[in-house]
Amino acid sequence: MKQEIIIAGFGGQGVLSMGKILAYSGLMEGKEVSWMPSYGPEQRGGTANVTVILSDEPISSPILNEYDIAIILNQPSLEKFEDKVKPGGILLFDGYGIHGGIKRKDIEIYQVDAMDAATEMKNEKAFNMLILGGLLKIAPMVEIENVILGLKKSLPERHHKLIPMNIEAIRRGMEIVQKII
Repeated sequence: MKQEIIIAGFGGQGVLSMGKILAYSGLMEGKEVSWMPSYGPEQRGGTANVTVILSDEPISSPILNEYDIAIILNQPSLEKFEDKVKPGGILLFDGYGIHGGIKRKDIEIYQVDAMDAATEMKNEKAFNMLILGGLLKIAPMVEIENVILGLKKSLPERHHKLIPMNIEAIRRGMEIVQKII
């Protein structure tokens, strides 16, 4: 098993931390892992993306030109990465950030209305965990128990009290992900 993933959006959407949690979750399962962030100098509002590779075999390079899965959280990221999803791959997006249509017909397309769900939960910081839940529903590459361990590893201890809310958001994201025909 090998999953090559790009997560892309604006800074402040939790793109890098979502990738880090996914990477730590893979490590907890004994997988080979690569986590490579890329972001502009802005802390919030600038573009941010992270490449995550989870594999049962050694990873030869963290640099990718194509991805099995693209998680797209804004229109500029859609324009940049839509064509880089491998045929038969997966594109997962939040409907709030995408305004133009997705052109590809040779990939599976899924939507998670994470911004709406985060608002319903009265916690906008749950946004990235809702997206992660959608991903894990359609491509269960790590066990939820290891995601909890990944959360503990990536969150500072003072924020461990937020782990139950994050798990609730992951489970909610699993419920609301929809395949787009």
